[in-house]
Amino acid sequence: MRMVSMALIAILASAAVAQSPPGSPNPAAVSGGVYTADPDHTLVVWTLDHLGFTPYTGMFGDVTGTLTIDPKQPNAARVDVTIPVGKVTTASAGLTQHLLRPGKDGGKPDFFGPTPANARFVSTKLVTSGQTAKLTGDFTFNGVTRPVTLDVTFYGAGKTPAAMGGKENIGFRATGSIKRSDFGLGFAVPIVGDEVKLEIAAAFQK
Repeated sequence: MRMVSMALIAILASAAVAQSPPGSPNPAAVSGGVYTADPDHTLVVWTLDHLGFTPYTGMFGDVTGTLTIDPKQPNAARVDVTIPVGKVTTASAGLTQHLLRPGKDGGKPDFFGPTPANARFVSTKLVTSGQTAKLTGDFTFNGVTRPVTLDVTFYGAGKTPAAMGGKENIGFRATGSIKRSDFGLGFAVPIVGDEVKLEIAAAFQK
């Protein structure tokens, strides 16, 4: 019985190794070049205070853009991404509609309005320290451009299996915050929080 158990453990261990993720947290797995944002796996999650009772969270997806990176010159990396504000997602259909509804009687919308312009982040400075970095860029949102700095952590890199396209991938996590009133979105401040915390999963392929 003991020999059977040991054999079963060995089989399961071999299967686990064979099925390990293709991505590696080792920066040596990064290959240089121009990467394209993966719109299916790049997410910008935002959270703000709701009336002092709870945090409320929503999300932007379908992000497009590019990352240019040279592992030998990490501080020279550049990011240029576009975020479709009109595709904002929340857990409440009513709140999502509020974010995108036109202003009352032809007035200014409370938030984005029905045809909001895309947001865009274009990096201007990157300072790396091991597998973390400070990324500063010009963030254009609701027609206003301001500098924003993100704390970035390298997550993983490598090539997907051939059955999944065999592309080089690189991914990061990033956090930061903005004040929505800085971008002309001050509706209900301070009852609804002004500070918007950002948590970003950034995926790129080439």
